Amino acid sequence: QDSSDDIEDVSLFDADDDASRRSKKSKIRHPVASFFHLFFRISAIVVYLLCELLTSSFIACMVTIILLLSCDFWAVKNVTGRLMVGLRWWNQVDDDGRSHWVFEARKVSAQGGKTSSEPESRIFWLGLITCPMIWVIFAFSALFSFKVKWLAVVVMGVVLQGANLYGYIRCKVGSRKNLTSMATSYLGKQFLRQTMATEDQAAS
Repeated sequence: QDSSDDIEDVSLFDADDDASRRSKKSKIRHPVASFFHLFFRISAIVVYLLCELLTSSFIACMVTIILLLSCDFWAVKNVTGRLMVGLRWWNQVDDDGRSHWVFEARKVSAQGGKTSSEPESRIFWLGLITCPMIWVIFAFSALFSFKVKWLAVVVMGVVLQGANLYGYIRCKVGSRKNLTSMATSYLGKQFLRQTMATEDQAAS
């Protein structure tokens, strides 16, 4: 199947509303979303580290960890990313059977009411980047210590949390590319106008 990327409008910031947003940047506007953004992924790591102390049942530990990872994947992909940083990504298949990755960024209202705060942004990206790295470490540890039965669990952690990390990085990078393209186009038009104006003055 062919795949292509669809990147929608990515205007995340409005320069005219900087003063009205300053007081909101230092506040966590979505405490519940911020809590659950970290709760499921940290809980999965804690259960993995302490499972042998908590219970002798490998199946119970595996099911609990996978359940926490699945809840984390859904919450981060569908809720916390949209609320905390105004980003969202998903994959869709069109009528021709082609797969499209769609990366969406939230538009800012005229009052700047939907802008994400700096503490929420730091919490989001810190949790999004750090936890997959921890699961990668767990994967190498399980591999080199020959804990084969745990490989499926840690691979699940790497895949689920790595997918969210990849999606949001692509979303963020795509946003910047769109903004860069718009800025380059605008500067090019301004330069062309100035050049033509200068030529007209010289000709007259």
